[in-house]
Amino acid sequence: MDLKTKLVYQWAKMRIRAIESYRDNAREIQLKQLKRLLGRLERTEFGRRHALTRNCSYHDFASRTPVQSYEEVKADVERMIRGERDILIPGSCRWYAKSSGTTNDKSKYIPVPYTHLHDCHYRGGGDALWLYLRNYPDSRFFSTKGLVLGGSHAPIDLGSNSSAGDLSAILVQHMPALGALMRVPSTKTLLMDEWGAKMKAIVREVASAKVGSLSGVPSWMMVMLKEVLDYTGADNISEVWPSLEVFFHGGISFEPYREAYQELIPSTTMRYEETYNASEGFVAIQDDPSQRGMLLMLDYGTFYEFVPVEAIDESADPICDPTAPIPLWEVEPGKNYAILMSTLGGLYRYLIGDTVQFTSINPYRIIITGRTKHFINAFGEELMVANADRAIARASYETKSKVAEYTAAPHFFHDEGKGRHDWLIEFSTPPADIDTFARVLDEELQKLNSDYEAKRYMDMTLKPLALQVAPSGLFHRWLDEKGKLGGQHKIPRLANSRKHLDELLGMISQTNA
Repeated sequence: MDLKTKLVYQWAKMRIRAIESYRDNAREIQLKQLKRLLGRLERTEFGRRHALTRNCSYHDFASRTPVQSYEEVKADVERMIRGERDILIPGSCRWYAKSSGTTNDKSKYIPVPYTHLHDCHYRGGGDALWLYLRNYPDSRFFSTKGLVLGGSHAPIDLGSNSSAGDLSAILVQHMPALGALMRVPSTKTLLMDEWGAKMKAIVREVASAKVGSLSGVPSWMMVMLKEVLDYTGADNISEVWPSLEVFFHGGISFEPYREAYQELIPSTTMRYEETYNASEGFVAIQDDPSQRGMLLMLDYGTFYEFVPVEAIDESADPICDPTAPIPLWEVEPGKNYAILMSTLGGLYRYLIGDTVQFTSINPYRIIITGRTKHFINAFGEELMVANADRAIARASYETKSKVAEYTAAPHFFHDEGKGRHDWLIEFSTPPADIDTFARVLDEELQKLNSDYEAKRYMDMTLKPLALQVAPSGLFHRWLDEKGKLGGQHKIPRLANSRKHLDELLGMISQTNA
């Protein structure tokens, strides 16, 4: 490490020891978080409604508190936005993270009180850095600038001193002084609303900066890096930023983008670190590059429970069997679980919509496998986004191609009682032969998913997938039409419904008409 980085890292050693204690004390740490939450809950209307006090056991908490989605908490959140106090948290909440909506609403507003912002989101960002420095003592992190690419702020005045915006923008606006000092571009630029103008401003500011790290969503960071190359005329990013050493990425799987990043950044010392920071809370960090999965962060004021995905039905009331959720210490490796979070932000036994598998339980490491709604199970195949991402990556490697975006949905042949998956893929580097790509993709899906393989056996239930190539920029135009261009907005990869796919295909038809 250079002197600056070494001096800052000295402050992190005690924190590193606390994280390393997760291995031996996971249950005790989690129960301590629950006790902290219960102490706050007894001072709220929600706590009184469900007879929750600091003396409640885990069994009391689980039996008295229903599993909830946004629909169940929406009324209380709206009361908080109107300025009512002591509803879900003690006191009031000024900021709300605006995220993708539900069936009945365009947007969700997730409370982000300062305690939660500080003890969860910012602690997660700090821990990601400390773990990185522990693993790579040759880092010169604090001798360079960190390029942060977040969502457009577009602050919404919700009234009663309440405001909403993208979580990434809320984090930027309230960033501690050290982080703000180390970051590019400027706060003013990062909080610009219109994505196109914002991208141009970012590129102008960062092209000549001494950038050593990147933070953001892989898809949108890729767009920005290509803009930097166009602006500078350089052949690759290593020419622009020779000190670049790490990309802290999250939001979507990195696998479909890995090869493209290695081409854009040919440096042999470049590293890629995955983080999992949802609007509801900072969940996990890649702590060991030799291990698969991210370390579940246990002491952020969050209490975790997990529901086997087969027990979830978000269209039902209740959402799942009340006996289905289990605490962390009862999970099994290799099973798909939906995450329930209880947080300092005022969400309790809240179904955040992500699904995970545990790759180890000592310590607890997870991989994100998809969303409770973003999968295809139209024919019993249970195809998860994690399967699709890995198969896309393999097919890209085999055919020397690069995928920019994709989505897939089922196609029913009702007269035959069969179906197939229809894929729409936008390539940044197309394969020489599309049929070969489709064949390899189908074969890889069968290797990765035994249920898919069984349904594909002799075309008994599933016919071979169909692949259509999307014109360049289609997915971004689709997001733009929905007012979701840029930042942390994501393409829905898989769905049981054809709604998104048919909208995209309709745009192609209109263009060709």
